[in-house]
Amino acid sequence: MTEFWTQGTQLALQGVSIGAIYSLVALGLVLSYKATEVLNFAQGDLVMLSAFLGWWLIADVGLGFWVALPCVVLLAAGASYALEARIMRRIVGQPQFAGVILTIGISFMIRGAVSMVFGPESRTYATPWTDQTLRLGGVAVGELNLVILAAALGVTALLFVFLRRTSLGVAVQAASQNQLAAYLAGVRVKRLNSLVWGISGGIAAVCGLLLAPITLVDLGLSSVLLKALAALVLGGFGSVPGAILGGLLLGLVEQFSGVFLPDGFKDVMPYLVLIAVLVLRPHGLLGDSHGRRV
Repeated sequence: MTEFWTQGTQLALQGVSIGAIYSLVALGLVLSYKATEVLNFAQGDLVMLSAFLGWWLIADVGLGFWVALPCVVLLAAGASYALEARIMRRIVGQPQFAGVILTIGISFMIRGAVSMVFGPESRTYATPWTDQTLRLGGVAVGELNLVILAAALGVTALLFVFLRRTSLGVAVQAASQNQLAAYLAGVRVKRLNSLVWGISGGIAAVCGLLLAPITLVDLGLSSVLLKALAALVLGGFGSVPGAILGGLLLGLVEQFSGVFLPDGFKDVMPYLVLIAVLVLRPHGLLGDSHGRRV
């Protein structure tokens, strides 16, 4: 019984930490979608690009993790800001499908550029918490897992304070609800949209830097987008609390299915959950149900 409890606790902590990454990626998707009503399919490749930039600065250039972290966050935020300001803004007024196809094309361009510059080989880098463990009540916990949890909580808290307690954050919320009314009230909607995309890019950088030491720096890291989309659907598309809850639940399902279910279920379980939610509860756990007469 004690061994079962210990294993369950370890799996839960690992699942919550990985799920926190899914939640952050999903949170970035929600922010950019609420700002421009475009689902940014390049978000996963920004996560992957950030991981490669972190490896380059830490392992190749020789910078410490704490120096590389703000550098990568600023680079990713600037790239995402420019993406909205210079490219996405040009298709304003076009069908949403155009924005989806454009971000998919940009994601392939990022992936190809990273492959040409860095090569397709997998690699890793050290962090201050690599191979460090703590024992909490007899349960061995990786320090990196705790750091991921703390980072996710910190980013979420900062976003909450920014959106609820600052005038700029209130303007962002107003523009996401009604851009025309916000514009008539004097809000610079275009700049706010670019700012929100920049924040989303910064979140992607944090995810890439923390996820890469666990899963390796690899081109396949961009597939985290699919897990984030599953988390969005599970929690409720467009809901910020839903994105967080969906990511955490998905991480738990993934970890427990990898141990207690046959081989291969760990990789497909998030998508089985996605299909089940679409069939049984299409609006997700915390999403609003909007009926449409056809």
